[in-house]
Amino acid sequence: MKKRRKLSFEDLVLENKNELLKDMKALERIESKLEKRHLEKAE
Repeated sequence: MKKRRKLSFEDLVLENKNELLKDMKALERIESKLEKRHLEKAE
C-alpha cells in the first residue's frame, strides 16, 4: 500500500472544488441553497 502524503487544507479545498466543478448536479444544489439563503436574508 502506498503511503499518502499529508495534504494541506488548501490542497484539500482545491481538490474538493475541482470535483464539484465537474459535478453539475452538486453545483446546482449548492447554487439553489445559496439563492434561498440570500432571499431569506433580503426579507
